[in-house]
Amino acid sequence: MSEVAVPAWFLVLMGALALWALYEHVVAPALRFLVAHPANRVIDELGERLRIGIRPFQRTKRQALIHRLLTDPRVQLAAENFARQNRVSVPAALRRVERYAREIVPAFNAYLYFRIGYWIGRWIARSLYRVRIGYLDSEGIAAIGPDATVVFVMNHRSNMDYILTAYLAADQAALSYAVGEWARIWPLSALIRAMGAYFVRRNSKDELYRRVLERYIAMATEAGVPQALFPEGGLTRDGRMREPRLGVIDYMMRGFRMEGGHDLVFVPLGINYDRVLEDRSLLRALDTDAPRVGRMKALWNALAFAARNLRLMLKSEWHRFGYACVNFGSPVSMRAYCGSRGLDFQRLAGEERRRATAALGEHLMRSVGRVVPVVPVPLIATVFVNNPGRGLSALELKAEVGRLIERLDRSSAHVYVPRRDLDYALDVGLRMLLMRHLVDEDQGIYLAQEKELPLLRYYANSIAHLLEQGRDGLPGEVPPEPVQPFIVPR
Repeated sequence: MSEVAVPAWFLVLMGALALWALYEHVVAPALRFLVAHPANRVIDELGERLRIGIRPFQRTKRQALIHRLLTDPRVQLAAENFARQNRVSVPAALRRVERYAREIVPAFNAYLYFRIGYWIGRWIARSLYRVRIGYLDSEGIAAIGPDATVVFVMNHRSNMDYILTAYLAADQAALSYAVGEWARIWPLSALIRAMGAYFVRRNSKDELYRRVLERYIAMATEAGVPQALFPEGGLTRDGRMREPRLGVIDYMMRGFRMEGGHDLVFVPLGINYDRVLEDRSLLRALDTDAPRVGRMKALWNALAFAARNLRLMLKSEWHRFGYACVNFGSPVSMRAYCGSRGLDFQRLAGEERRRATAALGEHLMRSVGRVVPVVPVPLIATVFVNNPGRGLSALELKAEVGRLIERLDRSSAHVYVPRRDLDYALDVGLRMLLMRHLVDEDQGIYLAQEKELPLLRYYANSIAHLLEQGRDGLPGEVPPEPVQPFIVPR
């Protein structure tokens, strides 16, 4: 029997091709079945429980959505303009479009969202904070039509906002988020896509990319997909709410038609924390003279923070980071909003459209600002910021907090008082400030650390707009109804 000599590189190539064929024809179909079958089961189970059902658009295969974007007439026109302006072929421009579409379009999986993602989000949120819903306009939310496109708009204080909102809204809908480039890291990107999020390049000057993103958001809005939006576009650095960035709002309005089958309803959410995990990093970003922290240093700081808290847990000395509170405000229907102002965004263009979009963004941010919760730490931080260098007894602190609450009540703000006990709220807030060494205590007198005043001001700024507004609430707004009870899901 004669032997046949085969080059080693040929064997490696054949082995690689065999492994690829095994993955393509056996492993990948099996994985798709294992993921899709439980997801379909979950969708059937959730059909009656969800306030806003899972839309057909969310169940559409990702490749079909990508193809739909590629063949969209407006995207095709944008590709032709790009090809002409950059002197490339139209097929080359379309390949670029396909790359953008694959980057943007999510791959929603109901099983990962409601079984795995919800459980992880719930565990993280409840492990770190005492999670509360302080106010809910239940009548307004109940009046939203079942076919409406619902968009939750909220202030952006922490990356925990994503987890907290998705967890608290899990009985309402499967939310689709716009996520920044920080999350485009494998395998995190695959998980985020499976949770229904779509990626957005912030401040992109690429006109072709913006047209693809615009058409995806408009399609999702027109199809009734429930979404969550941070109009500020990024985390607040100084604690105050930022001016709205209007790009995504404008894209959503391009998917809304007054005579269409879906109303577009924005639901304002206000979020606040007794402790924001990124607070010092956010303040550092404001200091242009502060040395930049590299990724390795940031990772080391995060691990050291986790290790320190783990050590406290093992010694039974660890406390959660205070309260994380969310308020759900009165929905803003675009049919009612546009009808009362004689607007039709589909017929507006140029400067007229920009003015109308800016007015809408301002209106939504006022609605969000009005429902930002007042929690213990920002309340007490405001007292120390207003009294720098002054030592305060517990009785004086309580009197100052009482005066602040009176002012907040006059502006129809929502003050969350844990257990409806002001003394307990004062104890909780002070304990957090003392544990973090932002405030010192000496023989019953409390004094803010001078070097920590910027951090105290960061927390005070989260409610500063509520103290600055007039007696009847924000201009042009109707004061909200009294607080109604709501139970945190599961």
